[in-house]
Amino acid sequence: MISRNIMMCSAILLAACAPQEAAEPVAAEAPSVHPVSGLEVVPLAVKSDGETFHFSVEVARTSAEQAQGLMFRTELGPNEGMIFPRNPPDIASFWMRNTPLPLDIIFVGVDGKIMNIAANTVPYSLESVSAAGQTSLVLEIPGGRAEELGIGPGDAVDWRDQ
Repeated sequence: MISRNIMMCSAILLAACAPQEAAEPVAAEAPSVHPVSGLEVVPLAVKSDGETFHFSVEVARTSAEQAQGLMFRTELGPNEGMIFPRNPPDIASFWMRNTPLPLDIIFVGVDGKIMNIAANTVPYSLESVSAAGQTSLVLEIPGGRAEELGIGPGDAVDWRDQ
């Protein structure tokens, strides 16, 4: 009887010490945050002539975040950018003060379609570039990227607003 109990305890101990598959931790999906700006990063798609172009964009929501924008930034990947939601919609106007990178500034109307693009803006310029009408969103991407992809007025812009 004693040897049977010893064998049973040994089997239990061996089972406890045997390698086991770890359960996947269940964690809430945290929003992605940009390492430089600290802003939330969300997906954005531009639909143009049957193609969809995907970008990861930082969201500048507050007036302070929008005033900062991409100032002083020296790097921006080809499929990265920043968006400036306009609530309420207005006729947006931007400049390149303290911005060392040329940008394509894309003005999106209240219908979700691109109205006009200020392409390859001049770094550090104080010249204002404006929307052609009421703007619900402004998208900034690396200068020349819109032309490279064939993105233009009339194309649809889709992003998830939270």
